[in-house]
Amino acid sequence: MYGLVNKAIEDMICKYHGENTWETIKQKAELEDIDFFVGMDAYSDDITYRLVAAACEVLDMEAEEILKAFGEYWVTYTAEEGYGELLDSAGNSLGQFMENLDNLHARVGLSFPQLRPPSFDCEHTSEKSMELHYQSTRQGLAPMVIGLIHGLGKRFHTKVDITQTSFRQQGASHDIFAVEYDDSQS
Repeated sequence: MYGLVNKAIEDMICKYHGENTWETIKQKAELEDIDFFVGMDAYSDDITYRLVAAACEVLDMEAEEILKAFGEYWVTYTAEEGYGELLDSAGNSLGQFMENLDNLHARVGLSFPQLRPPSFDCEHTSEKSMELHYQSTRQGLAPMVIGLIHGLGKRFHTKVDITQTSFRQQGASHDIFAVEYDDSQS
């Protein structure tokens, strides 16, 4: 994964739990030799997984909780880190944005040549609901997708309800989420 992801994890931990907690997590993950992550550099996925595992231990939280919180945080973080215009270009509503996730990742890939993005496919089941099909070469990140969708709901002032209906970790070919949303509040 790119350093931008690890930097965002660091930022989230420091913001909500303090820099000392971040240093403890880095130590538990055996990454104390890394002073900082370079956003545009590619790092082994193992580093990110080690950070999450260490955060689970230090914060006494399940990985699912941390990944959901991180997914939600990622939406705000990337907008603040200079990717706001890129996010804006992907749509001005939750449904439109989710339809454009693969296009967004293709555009991001121009700046991040080693990017291995997930794939998202939306099947609209009604005007305010969809099935989101998520496929990734990486294991165990479905909870992050739930957090991302909640973060996008906040971005678009849209009430969102997400239920995972198919689980890759339980043998399905990919993860599927039922997403219901109400943007009438905007």
